[in-house]
Amino acid sequence: MKTAVETQDLNLFYGDFQALKNINLRVKENSITALIGPSGCGKSTLLRTFNRMNDLIEGVRIEGRIVIEGENILAGGTDLVTLRKKVGMVFQRPNPFPLSIEENILFAPKIHKTAAKADHERIVEESLKSVLLWDNLKDKLGKNALNLTLEQQQRLCIARLLPVKPEILLMDEPCSALDPIATERIEELMRVLKEHYTILIVTHNMQQAARVSDDTGFMLLGELIEFASTGSIFTNPSDQRTNDYITGRFG
Repeated sequence: MKTAVETQDLNLFYGDFQALKNINLRVKENSITALIGPSGCGKSTLLRTFNRMNDLIEGVRIEGRIVIEGENILAGGTDLVTLRKKVGMVFQRPNPFPLSIEENILFAPKIHKTAAKADHERIVEESLKSVLLWDNLKDKLGKNALNLTLEQQQRLCIARLLPVKPEILLMDEPCSALDPIATERIEELMRVLKEHYTILIVTHNMQQAARVSDDTGFMLLGELIEFASTGSIFTNPSDQRTNDYITGRFG
């Protein structure tokens, strides 16, 4: 299977503190990859390197390479606007704009001027269909997105990424604010979306990682301890520290 993202000897420092240590990772295209590990182990930091969100933090220094489509995205001259179109981010808590449902979807196409006005209706419909919201919301497109349920808001935040045609979706604890039924529906959505996108998810919920992901990486103290198929990680981990974590001995 084709590689969507590859890191090579990736190190990241916040000032003098080293948050990521020699991360070597290959993420397969059209797969779901889960990053697990205790709080503060570097999962979210690693996720944010893939669209250079860490650049926004003062004192950050990064070494190594991150290769997406044959390009090292850490190289000088990387166009961050283009990168962030290609690599979209879904945050822990749904963050729709305080605008109508329709305006949320059209926000990026209007800002980037990537679509003619005649295409707006089609873009809204296609994006909402992709996240299985169209049937519920097609008659409510003018309503404020903040009035949706949390689950619908999170789906809308995913739909909002799609008009700029990303290839990779980063999801940082996308279900942590949701109840179990809403979580199950978002997980079902991830399985649908992976037919068209590569998905990386950070989760504290090991059952979630086991349910939805194809591959899993276990992180501890800034190191990628083990990376393998999810079945291997959860049934036959090669490192005792991984086994200790997934059996609840720490974390």
